[in-house]
Amino acid sequence: METAKVGHHVSLGRWEPFIEALVVANLVALAFETLPTLSSFWHEALWAFEVFCAAVYTIEYGIRLFLARPRWKYVTSFYGIIDLLAILPFYLMAAFNLQAVRAFRLLRLLRLFKLVRYTHAIERFRRAFLIVRDDLVLFGVVALIVLYLSGIGIYHFEHDAQPEKFTSVFDSLWWAVATLTTVGYGDIYPITPGGRMFTFIVLVLGLGSIAVPSGLFASALSRIRAEDAAQREAATEKAVERHWSD
Repeated sequence: METAKVGHHVSLGRWEPFIEALVVANLVALAFETLPTLSSFWHEALWAFEVFCAAVYTIEYGIRLFLARPRWKYVTSFYGIIDLLAILPFYLMAAFNLQAVRAFRLLRLLRLFKLVRYTHAIERFRRAFLIVRDDLVLFGVVALIVLYLSGIGIYHFEHDAQPEKFTSVFDSLWWAVATLTTVGYGDIYPITPGGRMFTFIVLVLGLGSIAVPSGLFASALSRIRAEDAAQREAATEKAVERHWSD
C-alpha cells in the first residue's frame, strides 16, 4: 500500500479516494436502512456492507497508528479521534444488546467527519480560524453577555403581560436566542410596546452577531488564499529558474 508520512499524519496515497467514497456510500446505506418496506435480503446486504466498511476503517486506523511517529500524537489528534469514532459504533453494536443498536447506529454519522481529512479547503478553514481565534473568543463572550441581558430585559417587559410564556429568565433566554440569531420561530413574541421596542434593539444587535464573525472569518480566508496563491507562484518561478539554469 502506498503511504506517506507528514509529521504524525499518515497519508494513504491513492487509497484515500476509495475510503472517502466508502464513507459517503456508508452514510447513504444508513438512510436506506430506515425504509419500512426493505426486505430481509437487503437488510442482510446492508449489514454485510457495514461489516465490510468497519473492517476497512479498522485496517486504515491500524495502518495509520502503526506508521505514525510519535503514535500518541496521532491517537490524540483531531484526525486520530475521528478515525477511532468511525469504527467505535460498530464494535459497540456488536458488544451491547439489540435494543441499544439503534442508538449506536446514529453514532455512525460521525464518519462524515472523516471526509474532513481529504478536503484541502478544511486546512484553509483551520488556518483562518487560528488567525481570528482571539477575536472570535472575545466576540463570543460579548455575545453571551448580550444574550443574557436580552433574556433579562424581555422578561421584565413581558412577564406581567404573558406570564405563561415568559415564565422566567430561562424561558426568556430561548426568545433571546431565536431573536439574536434572527431565526424568529414565532412561538414566543412580545406584545407590549416596551417589549416590541426592546425587540427592535435586540434584532439590530442580532444582525451584528452574524455579520461580524462572518466578516472576520471571510477576511482571514481571503488572506489565506492570497498566501497560498503567492506560495504557488513563488514555487512556479523557482521551478522555471531551475529549469533554465540546468
